[in-house]
Amino acid sequence: MSIVQNKKATHDYFIEERIEAGIALEGWEVKAIRAGRAQLKEGYVVVRDAELFLIGAHISPLPEASTHVSPDPTRTRKLLLHAAQIAKLIGKVERAGYTLVPLDLHYTRGRVKVEIGLAKGKKQHDKRDTEREREWQRERQRLLKQGTRT
Repeated sequence: MSIVQNKKATHDYFIEERIEAGIALEGWEVKAIRAGRAQLKEGYVVVRDAELFLIGAHISPLPEASTHVSPDPTRTRKLLLHAAQIAKLIGKVERAGYTLVPLDLHYTRGRVKVEIGLAKGKKQHDKRDTEREREWQRERQRLLKQGTRT
């Protein structure tokens, strides 16, 4: 069940591979995510010391859930993956043009997980091609629907 998606990522990048990762959260963050107060639009994933970290994802604290702590909405959060998966991703990111972006925040068996994508940046003309293709699919569906009515 998806909580929040990063639609900007699919607009700006070609997603070549998707990986589900755990995320180290504090209690107030879990409560805020369950209340739907998360945003991945400005988030990105970096590699530091053979570990992956989610930076820039915004989780707005609930006023009643975070009275005893001073919450930081955009703090750096560690991503949890097996060492072999991390090594494989680091090898691919080291190559030119690849980056890791958060795509989706969702629940898996009651746990909050983040889906990260191995992505390659789109050029402006690629974005226009994608938009043109999407508009054509929409128009085609509309024409097919009209054809069945007559």
